[in-house]
Amino acid sequence: MHVDTCKEFYVRLTMIYYKKKEVARSRVRGVDIEFDSERLASILGIPGNNSICEYIKEVWEEYKYTKPLEITRKFANDETIMKPRRVRSVEMKPFQRFIHFLVMKNVVPWFGKRDTTSYMDLIYMDHIVSRRLVKVPRVMMRHMNYVISVKDHELLYADWMTMIFEVFGVPLVDKLDSREMSLVSIVFCVSDYIWIYSGYGPLKM
Repeated sequence: MHVDTCKEFYVRLTMIYYKKKEVARSRVRGVDIEFDSERLASILGIPGNNSICEYIKEVWEEYKYTKPLEITRKFANDETIMKPRRVRSVEMKPFQRFIHFLVMKNVVPWFGKRDTTSYMDLIYMDHIVSRRLVKVPRVMMRHMNYVISVKDHELLYADWMTMIFEVFGVPLVDKLDSREMSLVSIVFCVSDYIWIYSGYGPLKM
């Protein structure tokens, strides 16, 4: 990933609402960048419509398809749990840990401990294992909007930002940080409307 270019994008990022759509605007290396979730979906080549979009922080309430207690029990693998809560990675099965890794690196990356889930992590994990489409571009937009309001956060979607920069013609003059890229190289593709893993790279569970 091009770290300096990504940092410049986020430093100058603003989110506006235009014609009932959330639009991201920034300026990088003298190039104006503007996109909504539909344009982002087109750039990344992932679905943007007819799928689920939920962006929930730490409000443990029932939403469409999701019941907090049920998904807590599901990923903690313990039917005796009486209250919804975060799930620790040691409680998960290996495949569930992989899904958690995928979500926190590609869907809603966040700064902090990686050995427990947030409620939002659990929701997306449940969508993926239940084969329900997640409207990833819209979720990305909302997550970007959230993180520009907080002080400390990891560099979001850095592995995907190169695709955005190339579409808008941003000169990528800073050195590619291959060390960061070696951590994980995960991409999504769609087969019969189901998210499947189609990437490569070492995964540290």
